[in-house]
Amino acid sequence: MIIIEYMLLTFLIVCALSVSISKNLLNSVIIFMSYSLIMAVIWVLLRSPDLAITEAAVGAGVTSVLFFIALRRLAQMREHFRKETNQEIE
Repeated sequence: MIIIEYMLLTFLIVCALSVSISKNLLNSVIIFMSYSLIMAVIWVLLRSPDLAITEAAVGAGVTSVLFFIALRRLAQMREHFRKETNQEIE
């Protein structure tokens, strides 16, 4: 059991470092989602199911969906800005 805990802790640290290093926003959101899922598993191992359910629902679920929606809107805004810029040039 100790080996699994160390593996989860190592994966958690790797996720935290890779989110801070990543330059791609979509990759950062996906890594953040896996970070939240690992935290939920750690809360279960610590015998705190209420926090595990909250972390899984809010951290991995709702927050990730909101990030994906924000990224989609950002892409739409960029596309709209490009179209306006191209029309001004012509």
